[in-house]
Amino acid sequence: MAQSQKEARKSKAETYNGFEQGPIRPPSEARSLLIRVSRNCPWNRCTFCPVYKGSQFSLRSKDHVIEDIEAVHRYLERILPMLEKQDRITHQELQEAVRTVNPQDPVAYQAAINWINYGMESIFLQDANSLIIKPKDLIEILRHLRRRFPWTKRITSYARSHTIARISLEDLTAMAEAGLNRIHIGMESGSDKVLKRVKKGVDKATHVKAGRLVKDAGMELSEYVMPGLGGRDLSEDHALETADALNRINADFIRIRSLALPPNAPIYQEHQEGNFDLLTGVETAKELLLFLETLDGITSYLKSDHILNLFETLEGRYPRDKEKMTAQVKDFLVLPPDEQVLYQVGRRAGIFRGLEDMKDPGQLSQAQGVVNRLGANPENVDSIIYELMQRFV
Repeated sequence: MAQSQKEARKSKAETYNGFEQGPIRPPSEARSLLIRVSRNCPWNRCTFCPVYKGSQFSLRSKDHVIEDIEAVHRYLERILPMLEKQDRITHQELQEAVRTVNPQDPVAYQAAINWINYGMESIFLQDANSLIIKPKDLIEILRHLRRRFPWTKRITSYARSHTIARISLEDLTAMAEAGLNRIHIGMESGSDKVLKRVKKGVDKATHVKAGRLVKDAGMELSEYVMPGLGGRDLSEDHALETADALNRINADFIRIRSLALPPNAPIYQEHQEGNFDLLTGVETAKELLLFLETLDGITSYLKSDHILNLFETLEGRYPRDKEKMTAQVKDFLVLPPDEQVLYQVGRRAGIFRGLEDMKDPGQLSQAQGVVNRLGANPENVDSIIYELMQRFV
């Protein structure tokens, strides 16, 4: 009896309940088909991250992931033949085609429709650390994706440095050969002091080892950096050590994701209790400038494409565009205090993306109106900005 109950529980645990999608993906993967390999985050202790708190990590079985791939493939098989031009599908053509399909799995059906709309060029493996599954299982999933969607240009995944550093170069290379061609790593910081304080579960040396392994395996590497994560006391160490780690790795992409304080992240409570000193906007700009100036000897492409960043238009390749990028931050730092307030409020209100937008009379007038309405000035702007940024976290 006990054995049969155990088998029943096992059977129930292995039941396929339909196509799954996780809660997040990188902004650069907004057009990707999302294939969920694992649920939530196996570490889930980072103090700055609110996403998976209270959620249990689990692996999905390889067979269930392949079922998801098959579900999307079945809908594509029914819809695509009805479309005359796969490279130039009109909205009307797509709507007429999908009306003929009776979706048995609405989530898979919608994923397929969205992917068709976006051109079916990329796939992202969810959730926070897909490479934690057995290499042979991931390789089989990757090969199945390539069999079913051979036209796909890119398959990508999040991964923790701690996980990658424990995978052999042979297995990583096999993953690359099976179709995995870009890894997103949340480095956040290269400072061991910062990493320890925010409970990242990794040190600088492991970040560097993992980054080099990804590159040696023949995959593209996208590293995420979080300005402000060191707080006021570790700001300089954060900037210098993070730049040094990236100089050693030479990632393909460096992506800026400025610190925010979501109320459900532990760092928010630390700030409320006076144990984390948040940088002002001007201090964040100074830290960013030090970071940008310290990056050296690399060919990485840096992007600041996120609403939380003070300079969303900051973008370029090292070393070619280094001076142009640092100049943008320097231009902000030499503005009179009232104009710094105007830019910061305009940026956080969604009016400005970069300093160039302040040259537009209409945008400038709109931003000034927000400043006047909020009563923003050099003394209170950071508390006002803090409230505005809570809309985005």
